[in-house]
Amino acid sequence: MNVPGVILAGGLSRRMGGGNKWLLPLGGRPVLSHVVERLAPQVSAMALNANDIPDGVATDLPVIADTVPDRPGPLAGILAAMEWAAGQGASHVVTVAADTPFFPEDLVVRLAAEADATGAPIVLAATREDGRRHPTFGLWSVALAADLGEALAAGTRKIVLWTDAHGAVSAMFDGDPFFNLNTPEDLARAEAMVA
Repeated sequence: MNVPGVILAGGLSRRMGGGNKWLLPLGGRPVLSHVVERLAPQVSAMALNANDIPDGVATDLPVIADTVPDRPGPLAGILAAMEWAAGQGASHVVTVAADTPFFPEDLVVRLAAEADATGAPIVLAATREDGRRHPTFGLWSVALAADLGEALAAGTRKIVLWTDAHGAVSAMFDGDPFFNLNTPEDLARAEAMVA
């Protein structure tokens, strides 16, 4: 499956004290650069879902903002990703979180393999040890964009409530590759991992 990818960076980063977590330095460069480096070899094209780019910050990626007002959360970013991918002529899109620099280097191929095996329109990453789903890491059929837009307009905010209603399945990964940067302590842990 030749699939484009979108990095979800539209959140408010409240637990980190606000701002854009993806711009924080990690190993001497922005967190976003680690995410781009991981995702680029896995996808046919890439975009960044962000709702505000600070002055003076440049990115080589196309930036797509939420198409739903009031920043209702990651589902809005997923909708923007679906709409962008559909405009690229793609049948599916992969999303990853901008604050998760160590996600698997075989993420996309494994999500796609699960989609092929099951025929599911949505495949979410999950960790084998605890079965926990990481719903910002997923493969999404862009055919669901209109349905997701309606769900957001009706007030749906929790990703898994919407995905469970659409037959989502999980692709299992070992360890903790979806460790994300929510707090300054998480950033310190990531610095130690990079070092």
